Amino acid sequence: MDPRITRIQTTEFSYPIEDVGTDTHGFNLTYEPGAVTERKLFAIQIETTEGITGEYVGGNSPAFAQINTVAEYLIGKNPLHRERHWSELKRALRKYDRMGIGPLDIALWDFAGKYHDAPIHELLGTYRERLPTYASTYHADDSGGLNSPAAYADFAEECRERGFPAFKIHGWGGGDDARQIDREIATVHAVGERVGSGMDLMLDPACEYETFADALKVGKACDKQEFYWYEDPYRDGGTSQHAHRKLGEHLDTPILQTEHVRGLEPFTDFIASGATDFVRADPEYDGGITGAMKRAKIAEGFGLDVEFHAPGPAQRHCIASTRNANYYELALVHPKCANTQPPVYLGGYSDQLDTIDSEGTVGVPDDPGLGVEYDWEYIESRALGGREYE
Repeated sequence: MDPRITRIQTTEFSYPIEDVGTDTHGFNLTYEPGAVTERKLFAIQIETTEGITGEYVGGNSPAFAQINTVAEYLIGKNPLHRERHWSELKRALRKYDRMGIGPLDIALWDFAGKYHDAPIHELLGTYRERLPTYASTYHADDSGGLNSPAAYADFAEECRERGFPAFKIHGWGGGDDARQIDREIATVHAVGERVGSGMDLMLDPACEYETFADALKVGKACDKQEFYWYEDPYRDGGTSQHAHRKLGEHLDTPILQTEHVRGLEPFTDFIASGATDFVRADPEYDGGITGAMKRAKIAEGFGLDVEFHAPGPAQRHCIASTRNANYYELALVHPKCANTQPPVYLGGYSDQLDTIDSEGTVGVPDDPGLGVEYDWEYIESRALGGREYE
């Protein structure tokens, strides 16, 4: 008899991140000694007639509001029919950004790996088992951490000494600060001059810049320091094909876009219009592992590289199965505070600064499914609420 989904449980929980606050606008995470930021996440469990449960921890409130809309569709369905479910959920959530698909799809892949007694990367088709990794920083702060261009250069040098082959700057937030662009340019030069001969360097303004002129000024600094890519400069949210194509015409540094472009077809159109050089995929944002791998194959067909956003076990399996990907993003890292990783993993899985080996790589979990064991006791002890679907 085919397996069937019998119950879905979602749990909202929070966990503290010590010595982390936000910038003056309240959006970017920054180092702040003594502060504690409570971060909310969700956990999902998909139970089946096989006695095997597909699990995933991640996501956000809008995504799980969408899950509430579609979860009952999955009850009684075969959990192995991921492509069918992906298509149906894509239609059902057509009026939204469809981020609710991601956690469900990842949990279904976790079930599939456990059902077939194989890690997800083997089900996808393994290309590699060690992933070159870049250090991806918190945003700048005023607290003695990443508080100056020299501090960024110092941290980049520390990361190079740890073995990281690449380093990405999340810089100076607050677009109403007249010093922002000057400090951004100074940081690009400070880091480039310190470590540029020994590391690939990236800049991600996270959609902070107000004008084309500002984006162009900073991009020219990236050109001078021969940066590896330049990512999401504009306040359009990273979605304007025309703006990024125009910016790219004036720069030598490759543009990386589509982190904030939702949907497979707009993603494809972004590439076809020549609006980016590298593309993004994220199994949580882009319809799970199923959707993220579709993006990877589209990029491959266009001859482009796909860079997976953020750290996590699902990302590791995707990169392990993708030829046209260069780096795993270890984010967010800082010289004086821990990464944002939730303390929900048993068995040693980690995305902290000391995760990489001497070659600057991380491994891919090799146990069945996602290959990680979640600490459900911790999750339930920090629970804020949840829903059941049967």
